[in-house]
Amino acid sequence: MKVEFAQLAGRDADTAYNLQRTLEVIASCAADTQLIVFPETHLMGFPSAEHVALVAEPLDGPSIQAVQCAVRERNVAVVIGMAELDGGRYYNTTLLMTPQGIALRYRKTHLWASDRGVFSPGDRYSTAEWNGLRVGLLICYDIEFPETARALAQLGVDLLIVTNGNMDPYGPTHRTAIMARAQENQAFALMVNRVGEGDGGLVFAGGSALVNPFGALLNEAGRNECRLTVELDLTQLTAARRDYRYLDEQRLRLPGEVIEHGDGRRDLLIP
Repeated sequence: MKVEFAQLAGRDADTAYNLQRTLEVIASCAADTQLIVFPETHLMGFPSAEHVALVAEPLDGPSIQAVQCAVRERNVAVVIGMAELDGGRYYNTTLLMTPQGIALRYRKTHLWASDRGVFSPGDRYSTAEWNGLRVGLLICYDIEFPETARALAQLGVDLLIVTNGNMDPYGPTHRTAIMARAQENQAFALMVNRVGEGDGGLVFAGGSALVNPFGALLNEAGRNECRLTVELDLTQLTAARRDYRYLDEQRLRLPGEVIEHGDGRRDLLIP
């Protein structure tokens, strides 16, 4: 499976700029690319409490509709972060979009300091079937909590995708965490981070990475903008789970109601 990392420097509260760059990446991807992954809240950047109402959009808003049209035209799947408006509340949301529509929506459950007062936390972990794999989404700070990835593993995840907005000096923290989450749950883990400067003097750390189900780091980006193409050898999933399966041998399981949807989505509600 061919996947492209879009490690970009976005602009906070500048949807027009971020959307244009998103569409350019999608339009210029290789013909055999199956998935493109963008950073956390890439479409809107990181809004402040004063600006979130001006930039957040519902899932049927113009920015998502523009991305959906590009996805259909190129026949590719995209994972992208946004500031979502729903029912008068705002969420730090990541979407898996395919030519058929939005296959998966995940709302960040662990809010970082700058998220608080801007976004509401999500209430579930979710997976979807895509290209023969069960895919789960997490966002940035989420991966510092082992339970988040384990919740997705209990839902059968094969590919864990993390949209990231991690800044200095915490780059090494997420490098360690993404390898641990992959190894603990015997799944591929793919993390795409932002680079450059953001509002308030933040410097984003880059370091987008692909980790195999053994926890080995296969590809890693630097600190500059790049479009890194990686190949997933899906036979490694079987190899990593051949001799033992952590999920079969764990003594404690996370609580929460599991919801099976008719379209293949599977949720674990946070109790």
